[in-house]
Amino acid sequence: MAKETKAKVAPAKKEAKEHTADLAFGRENYRLLLVGLALIVAGFVLMIGGGSDDPKVFNEAVFNFQRLTLAPLLILAGYVIEIFAIMKKPKD
Repeated sequence: MAKETKAKVAPAKKEAKEHTADLAFGRENYRLLLVGLALIVAGFVLMIGGGSDDPKVFNEAVFNFQRLTLAPLLILAGYVIEIFAIMKKPKD
């Protein structure tokens, strides 16, 4: 007769911490996403205005520094931060 051998099975380990839902991004990623979104919104808000109520009168405010340079730079910076926040690996 053949001998029966019993394989030793390691006892199942219980996890000490509760299993939480895994999110796509970490806390820092979400913060960066919000910062980028705030910069984009601020850039578009800075572009608002500069028009004229009377179509026969030209308003030079359309071509000021705020609308021509600052606002697009803020929007561009916001998009760069958004891309960085998406590509950044969350800390484990």
